[in-house]
Amino acid sequence: MSTATESPTFVRSDYIVLGGGALMVVVAGLAHYTDWGPVSAFVVSAVAVTLLATLVGRSVEQLGDRFGPGATGVLQSALGNLPELFICIFALKAGLVDVVKAALIGSVLANLLLVLGLAFLVGGLKHGTQRLDSERARTIAVLMLLSVAALAIPSLAHGLHTPAQEHEKAFSIIVSVVLLVLFALSLPASLRRGSAAADPHVEAPRWPVALAIGLLALASALAAFVSDWFVDALEPAMDSLNVSSVFAGLVVVAIAGNAIENIVGVQLAYKGQSEYAFAVILNSPIQISLVLAPALMLISVIFGLATLTLVFSPLLVACLLLAVILVTIITVDGESNWLEGAALIALYAVIATAFWWG
Repeated sequence: MSTATESPTFVRSDYIVLGGGALMVVVAGLAHYTDWGPVSAFVVSAVAVTLLATLVGRSVEQLGDRFGPGATGVLQSALGNLPELFICIFALKAGLVDVVKAALIGSVLANLLLVLGLAFLVGGLKHGTQRLDSERARTIAVLMLLSVAALAIPSLAHGLHTPAQEHEKAFSIIVSVVLLVLFALSLPASLRRGSAAADPHVEAPRWPVALAIGLLALASALAAFVSDWFVDALEPAMDSLNVSSVFAGLVVVAIAGNAIENIVGVQLAYKGQSEYAFAVILNSPIQISLVLAPALMLISVIFGLATLTLVFSPLLVACLLLAVILVTIITVDGESNWLEGAALIALYAVIATAFWWG
């Protein structure tokens, strides 16, 4: 295990992430402050956000051996969701409530279906059937079902025109507080180290703790600036490309904002580190539904942004429920294979297509 006095060891991919991230932040800044056109500014800022998110993930990955898969998954997901938090805050400031709602649901769907599916597919093709911590899988499944049910109830109350419909904002505040309390209660179980034998191929950290934390802070700070540029270019770019705001939030913003899970989770599965991959990928949708969504709702009220309620369209809620049920069925036995991964990706493609037209 590395210590603070050891010299860091960089591999080629580290240099690509560091150098590419620095370059794209500069390019994104130039595109934002000069007239590059909305599409070009949007693309380069999206790439910059993705590389910064990858740098955050790389930094947290270097802490993985010190904390174990459970705590690493929680930490990586929490910090990995920072770019999406910044994007959603700036989007609310710009009044893009529909984009934020679609991005929140899209982030959960992207992690549950696309990223987890890719991890199962890649890991299964290389290593065969992959083992997961069945106890952790059950805990995650329960939390996902509970959080999605809690998010669905305000939408049902609105759609069925119950008396609660007249108190949509107050109802959303109460649900947000309940979800945040539930997350706090779930932390002890999520932070346990788990079995070291589950991932025999875990690599030793190559960076000292001080370097990992320093790069983590730098990448997070830069992500705040780039997220503002990303949102500023988002609406003009979508208009130029004739893409609906719902599809932009559900797919484009969700994938860009969750670059850590998109890249790190699949890489871990490819290396045979299935428990780490599972923890990193599935801790993210839990934190989005239990922390990010309710926190954004409260932030929108406290700071006077465009009000975000927890009322989503019926189709978004239905897709979310179907995704959670499918993932629960696949993972609760503590095993995964490539065909299950392909099934998850197929469902994600169908859902994304359903929102292409708005």
